[in-house]
Amino acid sequence: MVSVLILTKNEENDLPGCLQTVSWCDDIHVFDSYSNDSTVQIATLAGARVTQREFDGYATQRNAALDTIDYKHEWLLILDADERIPETLVKNIEEAVRVAQSGVNGYRIQRRDFLWGTWLKHAQISPYYIRLIRIGKARYTREINEVLEVDGVVKPLPGYFDHYPFSKGIAHWLTKHNTYSTMEAKRWIEENAGGEKFSLKKALFSRDFTYRRYHQKGLFYKIPARPLIKWMYMVIWRRAFLDGKAGFTYAALQSIYEFFIVIKTREMLNNK
Repeated sequence: MVSVLILTKNEENDLPGCLQTVSWCDDIHVFDSYSNDSTVQIATLAGARVTQREFDGYATQRNAALDTIDYKHEWLLILDADERIPETLVKNIEEAVRVAQSGVNGYRIQRRDFLWGTWLKHAQISPYYIRLIRIGKARYTREINEVLEVDGVVKPLPGYFDHYPFSKGIAHWLTKHNTYSTMEAKRWIEENAGGEKFSLKKALFSRDFTYRRYHQKGLFYKIPARPLIKWMYMVIWRRAFLDGKAGFTYAALQSIYEFFIVIKTREMLNNK
């Protein structure tokens, strides 16, 4: 009833666990950015169909996976290699696509992020993600922290899927977010130069979580002392302290990421 798409680049450590939790699916696709480790071999041995494409952008790569693969089923579950699907969620997915009415073209699922084995229940900022879509009814926009826009109704799906963003270590997370922060700084400058308007009304009241989050970020980037505000928001307002050492650590890492964006934006503007 559902096809599975996993996007990869050198994911030999995380991919086996991901594939194991979707072994119930008879149409698993791995869309690989020419890994130079054993990712492709692992996927092939697990029975997944592998398609390779040179990486040229996050949203671009994901859209290429939506456009170029011949999926067996009408519905598609989209995952990264460091994500896992619990058995309880499988039943909810199967039931959701079985009863989905015409016009319902996506489902939003709550994600649980983990650090050192601790669920970041309070520290996690964005817990809901559109990951189950009707094929041909969704497109990715925005190259960094890409947004999946669905043509039709998006409904919530009960249950969780799990995410292990620190499976390769904190150094890897920092390296990745160093790249992300450069892209975020460039995007912020381009959007402001292009007259992009961010709405407080949409940031607070938009029905679509992804769209609401997009306007929240756009407005947040205009606020001074963002790294400190983000840390206080996570630790105090969202009560990340209840997640213990993992919560405090994650709040600090997110503040560092925010600081990277601030200083890179300033540097780019000064070099113009």
